[in-house]
Amino acid sequence: MSISLVKGQKIDLTKGNPGLSKIIVGLGWDPAETEKKGLFGTKRSTPNIDCDASALMLDANGKLAKQTDLVCFHNKTSGDGSVVHSGDNLTGEGDGDDEQIFIDLARVPSNVDKILFVVNIYDCVNRKQDFGMIKAAYIRTLNQANGQELLRYNLSDNYAGKTALIVGEVYRNGGEWKFNAIGESGHAPHIDLLAKQYQ
Repeated sequence: MSISLVKGQKIDLTKGNPGLSKIIVGLGWDPAETEKKGLFGTKRSTPNIDCDASALMLDANGKLAKQTDLVCFHNKTSGDGSVVHSGDNLTGEGDGDDEQIFIDLARVPSNVDKILFVVNIYDCVNRKQDFGMIKAAYIRTLNQANGQELLRYNLSDNYAGKTALIVGEVYRNGGEWKFNAIGESGHAPHIDLLAKQYQ
């Protein structure tokens, strides 16, 4: 049974799920419908927003040890092969996860203390887009072996004017792995600029 989390909540992943070593972190979002009043009434439209999910593999000091520890649309596999990105979804349309990140917890190098999950809006400055134009954003974790959803965190805050979301993290805790629902926002028009904050 899946557990629904609130912002700031931390929950055990592996302790209560013996044998869990491969997980899928799914991220999803939908563009919010906009209204434009015109001469012939109100016109509704949905903007084309390209969100990009990424994973940053951080050490105990909260820093990226290597450039290959950033897993995103332009670097789909970590240098050690323990974290793999599903690929870029350009629209966010349709049901289910828009992008997924596959993690083999047993293969994550010992110097990696946590894996941080973030979402950016591609080309947000030129397109004049921000997370106020996104609705129903979420992050969830699944057991890769059977597809069972373990937990879900729905982001419900107002992120208008923000161009980056720090959604959640998987982190080590006494030999086990836990999940933290973060839900913080900030400004970083590209994942590479966000990653610089962790170098």
